[in-house]
Amino acid sequence: MNKNYEVDILMIGHFSKDRLVVDGEVEIAPGGAIYYGGVALSHQGIDVAVATRAHPDERRFMDAMRAEGVQVFVADAPVSSSIENIYDSADMERRICKLRAFAGPFQQADIPDIKAQIYLVVPVIAGEVDLALLKWISARGPVGMDVQGFVRVPEGDALVFRQWPEVAEGLACVTYLKVDRAEAELLTGKTDLRAAARELASYGPREIVVTQSSGVTVLADGEFYDAPFTPKSLAGRTGRGDTCFSAYVSRRLSASPAEACRFAAAITTLKQEKPGPWAGSLDEVQELMAQMACRNG
Repeated sequence: MNKNYEVDILMIGHFSKDRLVVDGEVEIAPGGAIYYGGVALSHQGIDVAVATRAHPDERRFMDAMRAEGVQVFVADAPVSSSIENIYDSADMERRICKLRAFAGPFQQADIPDIKAQIYLVVPVIAGEVDLALLKWISARGPVGMDVQGFVRVPEGDALVFRQWPEVAEGLACVTYLKVDRAEAELLTGKTDLRAAARELASYGPREIVVTQSSGVTVLADGEFYDAPFTPKSLAGRTGRGDTCFSAYVSRRLSASPAEACRFAAAITTLKQEKPGPWAGSLDEVQELMAQMACRNG
Protein backbone atom coordinates (compact mmCIF):
# COMPACT_ATOMS: atom_id res chain seq x y z
CA MET A 1 0.00 0.00 0.00
CA ASN A 2 1.12 3.57 -0.71
CA LYS A 3 2.21 5.00 2.65
CA ASN A 4 0.36 8.26 1.91
CA TYR A 5 -2.97 6.42 2.17
CA GLU A 6 -4.71 4.52 4.97
CA VAL A 7 -6.20 1.94 2.58
CA ASP A 8 -5.84 1.13 -1.09
CA ILE A 9 -9.56 0.96 -1.80
CA LEU A 10 -12.64 2.00 0.17
CA MET A 11 -15.81 0.33 -1.13
CA ILE A 12 -19.19 1.94 -0.47
CA GLY A 13 -22.41 -0.03 -0.92
CA HIS A 14 -25.07 -2.07 0.81
CA PHE A 15 -24.46 -5.52 2.15
CA SER A 16 -27.22 -7.71 0.70
CA LYS A 17 -28.74 -10.77 2.27
CA ASP A 18 -29.47 -12.60 -0.97
CA ARG A 19 -32.04 -15.29 -1.61
CA LEU A 20 -30.68 -17.45 -4.43
CA VAL A 21 -33.20 -19.69 -6.17
CA VAL A 22 -31.93 -22.23 -8.71
CA ASP A 23 -34.52 -24.63 -10.15
CA GLY A 24 -36.69 -23.99 -7.10
CA GLU A 25 -33.92 -24.78 -4.59
CA VAL A 26 -33.43 -21.88 -2.16
CA GLU A 27 -30.21 -20.72 -0.51
CA ILE A 28 -29.73 -17.65 1.70
CA ALA A 29 -26.29 -16.16 1.12
CA PRO A 30 -24.38 -12.93 1.76
CA GLY A 31 -24.08 -10.69 -1.26
CA GLY A 32 -23.50 -7.24 -2.66
CA ALA A 33 -20.42 -5.83 -4.36
CA ILE A 34 -18.78 -5.06 -1.02
CA TYR A 35 -18.90 -8.78 -0.21
CA TYR A 36 -17.88 -10.29 -3.54
CA GLY A 37 -15.44 -7.51 -4.35
CA GLY A 38 -14.12 -6.90 -0.85
CA VAL A 39 -13.14 -10.50 -0.12
CA ALA A 40 -11.62 -10.90 -3.59
CA LEU A 41 -9.55 -7.74 -3.15
CA SER A 42 -8.24 -8.90 0.21
CA HIS A 43 -7.09 -12.18 -1.34
CA GLN A 44 -5.27 -10.16 -4.02
CA GLY A 45 -3.21 -8.50 -1.29
CA ILE A 46 -5.12 -5.22 -1.51
CA ASP A 47 -5.68 -3.22 1.68
CA VAL A 48 -9.46 -2.84 1.41
CA ALA A 49 -12.14 -1.33 3.61
CA VAL A 50 -15.89 -1.30 3.10
CA ALA A 51 -18.57 1.10 4.32
CA THR A 52 -22.03 -0.39 4.45
CA ARG A 53 -25.46 -0.33 6.09
CA ALA A 54 -27.01 -3.42 7.65
CA HIS A 55 -29.27 -4.64 10.43
CA PRO A 56 -27.36 -5.63 13.61
CA ASP A 57 -28.48 -9.24 13.11
CA GLU A 58 -26.13 -9.41 10.13
CA ARG A 59 -23.02 -8.73 12.21
CA ARG A 60 -21.93 -12.35 11.80
CA PHE A 61 -21.51 -11.71 8.08
CA MET A 62 -19.52 -8.56 8.84
CA ASP A 63 -17.29 -10.59 11.14
CA ALA A 64 -16.82 -13.19 8.40
CA MET A 65 -15.59 -10.45 6.06
CA ARG A 66 -13.22 -9.19 8.75
CA ALA A 67 -11.88 -12.72 9.08
CA GLU A 68 -11.01 -12.54 5.36
CA GLY A 69 -8.91 -9.42 5.96
CA VAL A 70 -11.48 -6.76 5.06
CA GLN A 71 -11.89 -3.67 7.27
CA VAL A 72 -15.64 -3.24 7.80
CA PHE A 73 -17.42 -0.03 8.82
CA VAL A 74 -21.14 -0.70 9.26
CA ALA A 75 -23.94 1.73 10.04
CA ASP A 76 -26.99 0.22 11.70
CA ALA A 77 -30.12 0.07 9.55
CA PRO A 78 -33.71 -0.98 10.38
CA VAL A 79 -33.35 -3.85 7.89
CA SER A 80 -30.60 -5.22 5.68
CA SER A 81 -31.02 -4.96 1.94
CA SER A 82 -32.12 -8.23 0.40
CA ILE A 83 -32.52 -9.33 -3.20
CA GLU A 84 -33.95 -12.53 -4.61
CA ASN A 85 -32.09 -13.87 -7.65
CA ILE A 86 -34.03 -16.56 -9.53
CA TYR A 87 -32.12 -18.77 -11.99
CA ASP A 88 -32.81 -21.71 -14.26
CA SER A 89 -29.76 -23.99 -14.27
CA ALA A 90 -30.24 -24.56 -18.00
CA ASP A 91 -29.34 -20.89 -18.56
CA MET A 92 -27.47 -19.31 -15.65
CA GLU A 93 -26.92 -16.17 -17.75
CA ARG A 94 -30.53 -15.12 -17.23
CA ARG A 95 -32.00 -14.23 -13.88
CA ILE A 96 -35.04 -12.55 -12.38
CA CYS A 97 -34.24 -10.11 -9.56
CA LYS A 98 -36.74 -9.07 -6.90
CA LEU A 99 -36.28 -6.62 -4.03
CA ARG A 100 -37.07 -8.06 -0.61
CA ALA A 101 -35.77 -5.26 1.66
CA PHE A 102 -33.82 -1.97 1.49
CA ALA A 103 -31.43 -0.68 4.17
CA GLY A 104 -31.95 2.98 3.30
CA PRO A 105 -29.77 5.71 1.80
CA PHE A 106 -26.20 6.38 2.88
CA GLN A 107 -25.47 9.55 4.84
CA GLN A 108 -22.11 11.30 5.00
CA ALA A 109 -21.77 10.09 8.60
CA ASP A 110 -21.87 6.48 7.34
CA ILE A 111 -18.63 6.96 5.37
CA PRO A 112 -15.45 6.61 7.48
CA ASP A 113 -12.95 9.44 7.44
CA ILE A 114 -10.10 7.42 5.98
CA LYS A 115 -7.91 8.25 3.00
CA ALA A 116 -8.06 5.79 0.09
CA GLN A 117 -6.31 5.67 -3.25
CA ILE A 118 -9.65 4.86 -4.90
CA TYR A 119 -13.23 5.14 -3.64
CA LEU A 120 -15.31 2.35 -5.16
CA VAL A 121 -19.01 3.32 -5.16
CA VAL A 122 -20.91 0.07 -5.72
CA PRO A 123 -24.57 0.31 -4.67
CA VAL A 124 -26.88 -2.67 -5.05
CA ILE A 125 -29.86 -0.59 -6.20
CA ALA A 126 -30.82 3.02 -6.88
CA GLY A 127 -31.43 5.08 -3.75
CA GLU A 128 -28.35 4.05 -1.78
CA VAL A 129 -26.11 6.88 -3.00
CA ASP A 130 -27.58 10.15 -4.26
CA LEU A 131 -25.87 12.70 -6.49
CA ALA A 132 -24.91 14.99 -3.61
CA LEU A 133 -23.15 12.17 -1.77
CA LEU A 134 -21.43 11.02 -4.97
CA LYS A 135 -20.05 14.53 -5.47
CA TRP A 136 -18.93 14.64 -1.83
CA ILE A 137 -17.09 11.33 -2.20
CA SER A 138 -15.44 12.42 -5.46
CA ALA A 139 -13.99 15.46 -3.70
CA ARG A 140 -11.99 13.04 -1.52
CA GLY A 141 -10.28 11.21 -4.39
CA PRO A 142 -10.72 9.18 -7.59
CA VAL A 143 -14.04 7.33 -7.83
CA GLY A 144 -14.77 3.98 -9.41
CA MET A 145 -18.50 3.46 -9.87
CA ASP A 146 -20.83 0.63 -10.92
CA VAL A 147 -23.77 2.26 -12.67
CA GLN A 148 -26.06 -0.65 -11.71
CA GLY A 149 -26.74 1.06 -8.39
CA PHE A 150 -28.09 4.12 -10.18
CA VAL A 151 -30.23 2.54 -12.92
CA ARG A 152 -31.62 -0.56 -11.13
CA VAL A 153 -34.78 0.92 -9.64
CA PRO A 154 -37.30 -0.74 -7.30
CA GLU A 155 -40.91 -0.71 -8.51
CA GLY A 156 -42.94 -2.64 -5.98
CA ASP A 157 -40.96 -5.83 -5.39
CA ALA A 158 -39.57 -5.76 -8.92
CA LEU A 159 -36.18 -4.36 -9.87
CA VAL A 160 -36.30 -2.68 -13.26
CA PHE A 161 -33.74 -0.73 -15.26
CA ARG A 162 -34.50 2.95 -15.84
CA GLN A 163 -32.57 5.85 -17.32
CA TRP A 164 -30.53 7.84 -14.76
CA PRO A 165 -31.80 11.44 -15.02
CA GLU A 166 -28.59 12.84 -13.49
CA VAL A 167 -26.24 10.80 -15.70
CA ALA A 168 -24.25 13.78 -17.00
CA GLU A 169 -23.60 15.28 -13.56
CA GLY A 170 -23.00 11.90 -12.01
CA LEU A 171 -20.51 10.56 -14.54
CA ALA A 172 -18.56 13.82 -14.36
CA CYS A 173 -17.55 12.68 -10.84
CA VAL A 174 -16.24 9.29 -11.98
CA THR A 175 -12.78 8.08 -13.03
CA TYR A 176 -13.51 4.36 -13.53
CA LEU A 177 -17.01 3.43 -14.73
CA LYS A 178 -18.41 -0.10 -14.86
CA VAL A 179 -21.45 -1.00 -16.97
CA ASP A 180 -22.75 -4.19 -18.48
CA ARG A 181 -23.88 -4.38 -22.10
CA ALA A 182 -27.56 -3.77 -21.27
CA GLU A 183 -26.76 -0.78 -19.05
CA ALA A 184 -24.52 0.72 -21.73
CA GLU A 185 -27.35 0.47 -24.26
CA LEU A 186 -29.86 1.90 -21.76
CA LEU A 187 -27.72 4.96 -21.04
CA THR A 188 -26.68 5.72 -24.61
CA GLY A 189 -29.29 4.16 -26.88
CA LYS A 190 -26.46 2.48 -28.79
CA THR A 191 -26.32 -1.26 -29.41
CA ASP A 192 -22.69 -1.10 -30.58
CA LEU A 193 -20.66 -1.71 -27.43
CA ARG A 194 -17.66 0.38 -28.44
CA ALA A 195 -19.77 3.30 -29.61
CA ALA A 196 -21.65 3.20 -26.30
CA ALA A 197 -18.39 3.15 -24.34
CA ARG A 198 -17.10 6.19 -26.23
CA GLU A 199 -20.28 8.11 -25.49
CA LEU A 200 -20.10 7.24 -21.79
CA ALA A 201 -16.47 8.39 -21.71
CA SER A 202 -17.53 11.74 -23.18
CA TYR A 203 -19.29 12.51 -19.88
CA GLY A 204 -15.97 12.45 -18.04
CA PRO A 205 -14.92 8.95 -16.91
CA ARG A 206 -11.32 8.22 -17.88
CA GLU A 207 -11.84 4.48 -18.20
CA ILE A 208 -14.94 2.44 -19.07
CA VAL A 209 -15.23 -1.23 -18.06
CA VAL A 210 -17.97 -3.14 -19.90
CA THR A 211 -18.85 -6.67 -18.81
CA GLN A 212 -20.92 -9.23 -20.67
CA SER A 213 -21.29 -12.99 -20.55
CA SER A 214 -18.34 -13.60 -22.88
CA GLY A 215 -15.79 -11.30 -21.27
CA VAL A 216 -14.74 -7.75 -20.46
CA THR A 217 -14.00 -4.77 -22.70
CA VAL A 218 -12.10 -1.71 -21.48
CA LEU A 219 -11.85 1.74 -23.04
CA ALA A 220 -8.89 3.69 -21.66
CA ASP A 221 -7.11 6.69 -23.18
CA GLY A 222 -8.97 6.14 -26.45
CA GLU A 223 -7.84 2.51 -26.80
CA PHE A 224 -9.93 -0.65 -26.46
CA TYR A 225 -8.82 -3.84 -24.72
CA ASP A 226 -10.72 -7.13 -24.62
CA ALA A 227 -10.29 -10.31 -22.57
CA PRO A 228 -12.54 -13.38 -22.49
CA PHE A 229 -14.18 -15.22 -19.62
CA THR A 230 -13.51 -18.96 -20.02
CA PRO A 231 -15.11 -20.67 -17.00
CA LYS A 232 -15.62 -24.43 -16.95
CA SER A 233 -18.98 -23.87 -15.23
CA LEU A 234 -21.26 -21.06 -14.05
CA ALA A 235 -21.81 -22.41 -10.54
CA GLY A 236 -20.54 -19.08 -9.18
CA ARG A 237 -22.24 -16.77 -11.66
CA THR A 238 -23.64 -14.41 -8.96
CA GLY A 239 -21.08 -11.68 -8.24
CA ARG A 240 -19.38 -11.88 -11.64
CA GLY A 241 -19.52 -8.16 -12.43
CA ASP A 242 -18.58 -7.15 -8.88
CA THR A 243 -15.50 -9.36 -9.01
CA CYS A 244 -14.45 -8.17 -12.45
CA PHE A 245 -14.71 -4.46 -11.69
CA SER A 246 -12.97 -4.60 -8.32
CA ALA A 247 -10.15 -6.68 -9.81
CA TYR A 248 -9.70 -4.26 -12.70
CA VAL A 249 -9.60 -1.17 -10.51
CA SER A 250 -7.21 -2.74 -8.00
CA ARG A 251 -4.83 -3.83 -10.74
CA ARG A 252 -4.79 -0.30 -12.13
CA LEU A 253 -2.98 0.77 -8.97
CA SER A 254 0.14 -0.93 -10.35
CA ALA A 255 -0.46 -1.96 -13.97
CA SER A 256 -1.60 -0.76 -17.39
CA PRO A 257 -5.22 -0.91 -18.58
CA ALA A 258 -4.31 -3.80 -20.90
CA GLU A 259 -2.86 -5.91 -18.08
CA ALA A 260 -5.65 -4.95 -15.69
CA CYS A 261 -8.20 -6.10 -18.27
CA ARG A 262 -6.52 -9.51 -18.63
CA PHE A 263 -6.11 -9.84 -14.86
CA ALA A 264 -9.78 -9.05 -14.22
CA ALA A 265 -10.88 -11.57 -16.85
CA ALA A 266 -8.75 -14.31 -15.29
CA ILE A 267 -10.04 -13.76 -11.76
CA THR A 268 -13.62 -13.52 -13.02
CA THR A 269 -13.20 -16.77 -14.94
CA LEU A 270 -12.08 -18.55 -11.77
CA LYS A 271 -14.76 -16.90 -9.64
CA GLN A 272 -17.59 -18.13 -11.89
CA GLU A 273 -16.59 -21.74 -11.32
CA LYS A 274 -17.34 -21.67 -7.58
CA PRO A 275 -20.15 -20.08 -5.53
CA GLY A 276 -19.18 -17.29 -3.16
CA PRO A 277 -16.44 -14.67 -3.50
CA TRP A 278 -13.15 -15.47 -5.18
CA ALA A 279 -10.67 -16.49 -2.50
CA GLY A 280 -7.94 -18.18 -4.50
CA SER A 281 -4.26 -17.44 -5.00
CA LEU A 282 -2.54 -14.99 -7.30
CA ASP A 283 -0.47 -17.92 -8.58
CA GLU A 284 -3.56 -19.52 -10.12
CA VAL A 285 -4.53 -16.20 -11.67
CA GLN A 286 -1.09 -15.76 -13.23
CA GLU A 287 -1.19 -19.34 -14.50
CA LEU A 288 -4.54 -18.76 -16.19
CA MET A 289 -3.32 -15.46 -17.67
CA ALA A 290 -0.34 -17.31 -19.16
CA GLN A 291 -2.64 -19.96 -20.63
CA MET A 292 -4.87 -17.28 -22.12
CA ALA A 293 -1.85 -15.53 -23.63
CA CYS A 294 -0.72 -18.80 -25.23
CA ARG A 295 -4.16 -19.40 -26.73
CA ASN A 296 -4.30 -15.86 -28.08
CA GLY A 297 -0.72 -16.05 -29.33
